[in-house]
Amino acid sequence: MSTSIDYIAIFIQFLVAAGFVLIVIVSTHFLGPKRSTKAKLASFECGIESVGNARLPFNVRYFLTAILFVMFDVEVIFMYPWAVNFKQLQNGFLEMFLFIAPLLIVFIYIIKKGGLQWDR
Repeated sequence: MSTSIDYIAIFIQFLVAAGFVLIVIVSTHFLGPKRSTKAKLASFECGIESVGNARLPFNVRYFLTAILFVMFDVEVIFMYPWAVNFKQLQNGFLEMFLFIAPLLIVFIYIIKKGGLQWDR
């Protein structure tokens, strides 16, 4: 049976870590140099100067393709342990069918709606 006295060491360690983080953040804020120049405040990415607005709209098909890729990639990840332990599972085929059927229905729906056609 554990009591609250058993957790006092964890609590003290948490306080020491949080205190260290707080002291470092505050001390660097007050002790660090504060020279803000136009060159320091300019946005910089990969050695290329920024041009134009970053908030331009883009086609939603890029987002749909990315979500579909993630969805079917995760599906394959879940299928791997099932394939490895297929002989040990009693109802493995039925369970995997119940897992894949809704995803297959969604995929057929997306194809019929033309979600993957880029020439529209």
